[in-house]
Amino acid sequence: MNSRRLRVGLVMNPLAGIGGPAALKGSDDRDLVDQARLSGVESKVLARTCLSIEGLAGVADRVEFVTFAGEMGEAALKSSGHHYKVVGDPDRHPTSAEDTRRAIELLQAESVDIILFAGGDGTAGDVCDVVKPGQVVLGIPCGVKMHSGVFANSPVAAGKIVCDIALGKLTTVTDAEVRDIDEEAFRQGTVLAKYRGEMTVPEELRYIQQTKSGGMEVEALVLQEIAADVIDNMKAGVRYLVGAGSTTAAVMESLSLENTLLGVDVVRDAELILADATENQLFSLVEAVPSRIVITVIGGQGHIFGRGNQQLSSRVIRAVGLDNLHVIATKTKLEGLRGKPLLVDTGDPSLDKELSGLCRVTTGYEDSVLCRVS
Repeated sequence: MNSRRLRVGLVMNPLAGIGGPAALKGSDDRDLVDQARLSGVESKVLARTCLSIEGLAGVADRVEFVTFAGEMGEAALKSSGHHYKVVGDPDRHPTSAEDTRRAIELLQAESVDIILFAGGDGTAGDVCDVVKPGQVVLGIPCGVKMHSGVFANSPVAAGKIVCDIALGKLTTVTDAEVRDIDEEAFRQGTVLAKYRGEMTVPEELRYIQQTKSGGMEVEALVLQEIAADVIDNMKAGVRYLVGAGSTTAAVMESLSLENTLLGVDVVRDAELILADATENQLFSLVEAVPSRIVITVIGGQGHIFGRGNQQLSSRVIRAVGLDNLHVIATKTKLEGLRGKPLLVDTGDPSLDKELSGLCRVTTGYEDSVLCRVS
């Protein structure tokens, strides 16, 4: 092997994120995975991993992959044009957390320079359980829950980071937290994040998401003003898809409607017509019908799409229309981003590009600011 090649270990959790579009709040439970599949949801892990790999096409002569067999890695490299070596074989189908841990151990035995893993917080926790101190890792975001600071902002961003390393650009590394939440509590509307440990990641602040801020904002008056602005601008007959979060919850509270704190609810003419909707349900409701999406910003990270609201898929967003997105947030939350842009990770790079640019964010009654979306 050419000694100048960067050795990249690759492992995918093919079940990651499958519960998101089905509004199941996670994918750690096997019964929920089966439920999601029965509802017609398909995994996006392979497609998202391929997006990262495509970003390395220009440095194929500088990179060599070592990957786990089958759908846990090999499938993403078969037609990529990259040099790669296959190790291991999953013990069972569907694959398990134990397969992920064994894959990481095998990749480390191959002395890889960096491990790319595709999954969510559960997968990050499995990697953290067995990764050696100092081993550089990077997460390709594919899960429902991504509170950890070890993920790139998007699959494309993950590819960009590895590309820069392969080109020999100076890259600082740092230790980042791995956190996972209790899925059952999550489904009941409570976020209980458990600290799993730390892993070493490239410190490219433009491309690495920050650990999600878990604090609840106590800005009752501001939230009421934002809610009043949203409600006063609601149009008769229009279906409003109200996304997850405490800021959007204030809108539902002001309408005296039940709210799914960690899901998507649909409102029409000040009435709740569907609670905790799935991606399929949302698409059926908004196709060719006047609709708007009301979403907020994830505190500490800046994401507006792609974190905990996968029900708002690229096809749902396109059906609603990019001119019908209403982003709301308090100025305190926006200031907490410390100048970082808002982020989108819809799984559709062309849509992400269309969403980029300046975005008007409602921050009070008849009060808004312009934020950059990246």
